[in-house]
Amino acid sequence: MSKKILILSASPRKGGNSDLLCDQFAKGAQEAGHTVEKIRVQERSIAPCLACYGCRGTGVCVQKDDMAGILDKMVQADVLVLATPVYFYSMDGQLKTLIDRTLPRYTEIADKEVYLIATAAAGKGAMERTIDAMRGFTDCLPGAQVKGVIYGCGVYQKGEVMDTQAFRQAYQAGKQA
Repeated sequence: MSKKILILSASPRKGGNSDLLCDQFAKGAQEAGHTVEKIRVQERSIAPCLACYGCRGTGVCVQKDDMAGILDKMVQADVLVLATPVYFYSMDGQLKTLIDRTLPRYTEIADKEVYLIATAAAGKGAMERTIDAMRGFTDCLPGAQVKGVIYGCGVYQKGEVMDTQAFRQAYQAGKQA
């Protein structure tokens, strides 16, 4: 059965290591017959949450930027892929801002299969806080199931991830999604 897969690539570098893992996931998923859309978060206009609660009761954020469209796609997707480089032991600001802005409709992002991707110059142990934070978001989504975590360890320079096991794992995860 074909699934709608939404990949949210929070890498600020197009073709950066986490972005390349997203491409590999997409390649595997497309070969498996799924519909895939990748959004490069850096290329979208997403302002930080104002915590004004103007969305309470309406499900609509008071800010007019690209987030409403992304949120629609998140609600409609069967599978979500969240990908980030690790900055100071956490996800980058682009992904965190996107997550915070799901507030108006996060309870509608229900029953999703979720894959988490992180890349870092350090090893897996240094990435656990990032993965924990991403899992914290998925814990708030009704019925969400984390189906896989891909750790792109020991990569710093753009493209280094292509010579790692994570590169192959991302492709396989996409095929199995």
